[in-house]
Amino acid sequence: MTQQEQPQQERAQQQRTPTPIDALAEEWVDIQLDLAPEWHVWLGRPGREGEYSDLSPEGADRVAQAQADMLRRIEAAEPVDEIDRVTKLDLARDLQLEVEKHDAGFEQRNLNVIASPEQELRDIFDLEPTATVENWENIARRMHNLPAAMRGYIATLRTGIHAGNVPAIRQVREGIAQANKQVGPSGFFFSLARDAKPAEGELPEGLKRDLEKGAAEAAAAYGELAVFLEDELAVHAPEQDAVGREIYALASRSFLGATVDLDETYEWGVEELRRMVEEQEAIAREIKPGASVAEAIAFLDGDPSRKLHGTDALQRWMQETSDRAVEELGRTHFDIPEPVRRLECMIAPTQEGGIYYTGPADDFSRPGRMWWSVPEGVTEFDTWRELTTVYHEGVPGHHLQIATATYNKAQLNTWRRVAGTSGHAEGWALYAERLMEQLGYLDDPADRLGMLDGQRMRAARVVLDIGVHLTKQRPDGQGPWTGDYAFEFLGQNVNMNEPFVRFEVNRYLGWPGQAPSYKIGQRIWEQIRDEYQRREGDAFDIKAFHKKALDIGGVGLDTLKTALLS
Repeated sequence: MTQQEQPQQERAQQQRTPTPIDALAEEWVDIQLDLAPEWHVWLGRPGREGEYSDLSPEGADRVAQAQADMLRRIEAAEPVDEIDRVTKLDLARDLQLEVEKHDAGFEQRNLNVIASPEQELRDIFDLEPTATVENWENIARRMHNLPAAMRGYIATLRTGIHAGNVPAIRQVREGIAQANKQVGPSGFFFSLARDAKPAEGELPEGLKRDLEKGAAEAAAAYGELAVFLEDELAVHAPEQDAVGREIYALASRSFLGATVDLDETYEWGVEELRRMVEEQEAIAREIKPGASVAEAIAFLDGDPSRKLHGTDALQRWMQETSDRAVEELGRTHFDIPEPVRRLECMIAPTQEGGIYYTGPADDFSRPGRMWWSVPEGVTEFDTWRELTTVYHEGVPGHHLQIATATYNKAQLNTWRRVAGTSGHAEGWALYAERLMEQLGYLDDPADRLGMLDGQRMRAARVVLDIGVHLTKQRPDGQGPWTGDYAFEFLGQNVNMNEPFVRFEVNRYLGWPGQAPSYKIGQRIWEQIRDEYQRREGDAFDIKAFHKKALDIGGVGLDTLKTALLS
C-alpha cells in the first residue's frame, strides 16, 4: 500500500520531527495566545481565562511590532523539507500583509455589522465552557473584563477620527443599533447571567451575584460604545460606502491569501452571475414546466413536505442530515478519522442572521460546530433551500477541511492547523457544494435549485462588492455603483426576505473583500484542480487530489497553488 493509498488515520500518526521553522511557527502561536487571550478559548487551551486582547492603539502597535519581528525571523530561516517550504511561504505572506494593514490603519476603522470587535467581544462567550462552577467563574471574570477591552476599542476608533480614517455612516448607525440591543435587561449578558447553570448542581449564591454584576458592567460597556458611536464617530463618518482601491486591494489579499486582478475578476463575476441565472432558469422548468425561477420557488415554498417548523425541528434536521453525510461519505469518498466524525449542529444564542462554523478544540474536547443565528421572527425553514448549506458548513465543507487539519498534528505544526483564509475555507466549501451535486446528493431538482440559489448569491456578491468599493460601472449601464443600489441589486438576485437582504448588504458594505472570497476562492480551487488534472493526465485521481490538498492545512490560496503545482 502506498502512502497515497493509506487511510488518513494512519498517515496522521506518522510523527514528523519538528524543524527550526516549525519551532518559529509554534512560537508565533504562543505569541498570539499572549497577545490575544481569547485564542485560548478558540483552541480549547487552558489559561488566561476571562481575559481579552488589548484593543487600544498601544495594543495594536504591540501586535504589529511582534508581527514585524517574526517576519524578519521567518524570512531568514532555511526550510529543510516541503512542509517547511509551505510554512515559511505562508507565514511570511500572512505577517507581511498584517503589517501592511496596520500601516494602512485598518484597526482605526474596524467597525461593521458582523466581524468587528463590537461583535467579537460578545461572540467569545458562545464558545466558553459552561459545565462547571469554575467555568461560570471564568465567564463572570470575562464580563468584568469586557469594559476595559471596550474602552481600548473606543480609543482606537477615536484615533481614526483624528487620522480621518473612519468607517461609513451606515456601519456606524448599524453599530449603534446592535450595541443598544445589549444594554437592556433582555440583552445577551443579563440573559446569560439569569440562565447560568452548571451541568450538575447549582451555582453558589455569591457567584450568581457576581454574574449579575458582571452582566451589568458588560451591558453598560455596550451602552458606552453606543454613546461614543452616536455622539463622536457618527459626526465624522462619511456618507460614501466605498473604501477605495487601496484599502480594498489589501482586504482582498487578506481574505483570499492571493492577489487577483480586481477588474478582470469583476468582469468574470458579471459573466458567472449570468451563467448562474441561466442554470437556475433551466432547473426551474424541470421543477414546474414553463415556470420562471420565481414561480418554481413559489411552488416549492408551498410544498409542506419541504418545510420545517421551529428552531427545534431545524436543529434536528441539520444534525440528522449532517450525521448521514458523515457516515456515507466516510464509507465511500473520504477517510474521516473518528474525532472528525463528530459535528454538533446548534441554534446560535444570537438573532443577527447568518450561518457559521466554529472549529474543534485542538484536542477535540470541543467538537466542530455548525451554528444557525436565526433572525427574530423567523419560524419556518425550507429544506430545499438549506440542504446544501449543511454540506457547506459540515462535510465535505468547512468541518471536513478544518477538522482534518486539526487532527493532523503529527505532520503539521499548530500554526498550519489553525491558520488559513476565508478564500481557502469558503472557496473549499463552495467547491464542496458542487462536489455533492456531482456525487448525486442533489439529484432532486429542488435541492439543486437551492444550491444554485446560494451560488447565484455568491456570484452576485463578487459583482456587488467589487462594484461598490471600486465604484465600478453597474452591469445595467446606469452609472456607477452606490451603496443604495446594492440593496436593489442583491434583492434581484436572491430569494430571501427584506431583513436578510438588508443584513447581507450591510455586511458587504462594512467588510470589504470578504463576501467575494467565497466565489473567487471556489474559482481558484477549481483552477488549481484543473491544472493538477492536466499535469497528471490519466493518472489523475480526484480522491487523492482532495487528500493531498486537505493535508496541507490552512494556507492562503497563492500558497496552496504553489504547494500543489510547483
